[in-house]
Amino acid sequence: MSTGFVVLPDGCATDLKWLYKSPQVITHLSGKPWLVGRWGADEIVRAQAGSVCVVVIGHCPVTTTRLTWLAGRVKSQSDVGALASQLPGSYHLIVASPDGTSVRGTITGSRQVFHTRVDGHAVASDRPDTLALLTGAGVDEGVLAARLATAGRLPAPLGTASVWSGISTVSDDHCLIMVEGRGREARWWKAPASELPLQQGASTVQAALSDAVRSRASGQRLLSADLSGGMDSTALCFLAARSAPKLLTFRWGEADPGNDDAVFAAHSAALLDQASHAVVPQHELPALFAHPGDLADTEQPYLFTRTLARMKYTVGVLADGGSRAHLAGHGADELFGRLPGYLHRLLRRQPWLALRHLRGYQALNRWPLRGMLAELARADSVGDWWRAEADSLTGPAPAPRYAPLGWGLMPLRAPVWVTEAAVDMARSELRAAADAASPFADDRGQHQFLVALRTTAPAYRQFARLFDTAGIRLHQPYLDDRVVEAALAVRVHERCTPWEYKPLLAAAMRDILPERVRARTTKGSFDEDLRSGLSRSLDGLLELFADSELARAGLISADAVRSQLLTPQANLTRDFAVEHLLGCETWFRAARHLGRNERRHKRK
Repeated sequence: MSTGFVVLPDGCATDLKWLYKSPQVITHLSGKPWLVGRWGADEIVRAQAGSVCVVVIGHCPVTTTRLTWLAGRVKSQSDVGALASQLPGSYHLIVASPDGTSVRGTITGSRQVFHTRVDGHAVASDRPDTLALLTGAGVDEGVLAARLATAGRLPAPLGTASVWSGISTVSDDHCLIMVEGRGREARWWKAPASELPLQQGASTVQAALSDAVRSRASGQRLLSADLSGGMDSTALCFLAARSAPKLLTFRWGEADPGNDDAVFAAHSAALLDQASHAVVPQHELPALFAHPGDLADTEQPYLFTRTLARMKYTVGVLADGGSRAHLAGHGADELFGRLPGYLHRLLRRQPWLALRHLRGYQALNRWPLRGMLAELARADSVGDWWRAEADSLTGPAPAPRYAPLGWGLMPLRAPVWVTEAAVDMARSELRAAADAASPFADDRGQHQFLVALRTTAPAYRQFARLFDTAGIRLHQPYLDDRVVEAALAVRVHERCTPWEYKPLLAAAMRDILPERVRARTTKGSFDEDLRSGLSRSLDGLLELFADSELARAGLISADAVRSQLLTPQANLTRDFAVEHLLGCETWFRAARHLGRNERRHKRK
């Protein structure tokens, strides 16, 4: 492994140094290894107060003095949650005290914790593939089948469960506490009550987001940032311009001449006159789905394979341009977008207001009245939702104007290339998820926002790893815990309405964003990029799936994939499913190779 770390409880003597090239080691007070891995000098802050030792790994603008003061207030592991709630940024927090060692990531899953047992001890890591390499774990074909049979729509927590056998994922609102060789999960975070009025909450969001961007911009000789023309990335650029001495904005040119992103990006660029601006024209970009056999990394199937070649190209361009830190707006759609699950509770508490919203959504999305009323009438639990999805996995396709008013975001349906055996395994996983399910928040709307964040944030982490290969830190401020908490504290029906696009972010960015961007009502489409990219990369895709490892394992039918690739489609649903299938295929090949590496290690 080139980056990451493993956490050992005090007294565990397992040799981990072979996992990393030139490993770094931090020890317990006893002198036994505590953390072993690879991290940058700018990614770690350490402090000790008496018998309590604290390590923060990631982006956290805290001084050693401040962290030492906070560590001094920790008397036991039950105090660590309060410490975590006072630290800004995005990081892992590891704390050793006389009553054990705890490890926690972020509330969105952008930084997760995984654990297993080695030599009789619980051990933890920031990467499941590291633990798989350590233990010789193979692929969990049940979890992989669940991903295949849901075509990239599998929500958290099953959607972010480890795909490695015997490696467990700590829930995003829990931490792992290791005591006397055993590990247990303990909840440390709950979603805030969504009670603040929009304008009051907007000022809190602005403060949290401003702090998040400022801490990344300060001290950088050159900061680069996406500038797509949309509200999310443009907000980051204008915040960064306040504190970055030198700013470079970046964007891809579009294939569709009707995509108006370029107009809004150019308008913003003209107002950022102290920054330089790079736009890579469409003809210089790799096609979508180019080099389909390429691998992102071995942690898990990569969710965004269609843009993998473009992302690698982008990283090279930015590195050549001198960037060592880059801002991206990932997570803003999930945090500020329009998820209507809140209407379920609103209808029961403020029926007249809910009816107004429903009429607005009906006009906007053309929801069929009968389907909408059926969803609103459901009084099921989140476990019932998982069981229903298991039962209907091979059922008819959902209505094209489906109203997502329940616990999930979209119905789950198996693509035609998934075998019956894989569907059976997937159903078992979905039913097991149902038995263990509990809502992320009592309100369905708040739950939906956390589902969206926790389903995609781990995939955004893999973006960051691509940037790491070129020595660039990728920062995603919208996924910082303090920013997420600030947004979730605002009344759901005010931050999410049918009449305004991202009203909370728009209110928070008043007097910061150009008014033309803040009031934008359109969104750029990349459908033409997808259609032309798939056409240009079709031969490579056909060749890859003609020799499919997933087919050899009995999980998919290669003939069915070929037939689907060669059949014209009425919409892009097939293309998104192919993208996810490709991520599973390339990962599965590499995962088997990783297992062979482990066996060679054991023979030495």
